[in-house]
Amino acid sequence: MLLDLILGGNLRDILIGLLLGIPAVVICLTIHEAAHGFAAYLMGDRTAKASGRLTLDPLAHIDPWGFLCMILLGFGWARPVPINISQMKNRRLGLGLVAAAGPVSNFVLGFLGYVCMLVIWVRFYPVAGFTEVLYVFFQYIGSLSIGLGVFNLLPIHPLDGSRIVDAILPFRAQVRYQNFMNRYAPIILLAVIAFLWIGGLSWLLGGARQVVLGWAMAVVQLFL
Repeated sequence: MLLDLILGGNLRDILIGLLLGIPAVVICLTIHEAAHGFAAYLMGDRTAKASGRLTLDPLAHIDPWGFLCMILLGFGWARPVPINISQMKNRRLGLGLVAAAGPVSNFVLGFLGYVCMLVIWVRFYPVAGFTEVLYVFFQYIGSLSIGLGVFNLLPIHPLDGSRIVDAILPFRAQVRYQNFMNRYAPIILLAVIAFLWIGGLSWLLGGARQVVLGWAMAVVQLFL
């Protein structure tokens, strides 16, 4: 995100990216991790609550490096919420729901961000001044939240996607999957880096954003 603006060299765009991108990133990361904590709590696990992670306080969730990646690249991570599946009412279901809660919350937040952005565009076109600031802010909310959700769905440990795969695979397949991930971790890491380098994640993020934006446009057209 900000890296593209820096490479563009426009000081105004860089300042706007910082002033609006930072709060947007904080909101996206906080919602993501809080959703994990609340999902675990609903499944019977009190670990997140005992650790002070059942909160919307950003300071409880932000990871400096993940935050920096979100600002610069448009995808990143927060401090993982601690969970204890032994406390859950249904361990397999609980693990899957807790893992999925973060990305799902981001897709919902991204959808709402795009809806707000489009409402501003329709109601206040041409946007200027304060309405332009709001328009760009909600655009960042939509784009960054979708990026965070898609990135965390990659089936690579310790991202949420790996936990979701663990939850849906039969036990034997789950063991083989875990052994494969552990045995070939360096190769998988190199493959992921290569995937990022050739723009594969940008392609995924762009596709997901277009889909959610399309849903938001359909809703706005329906009611406005």
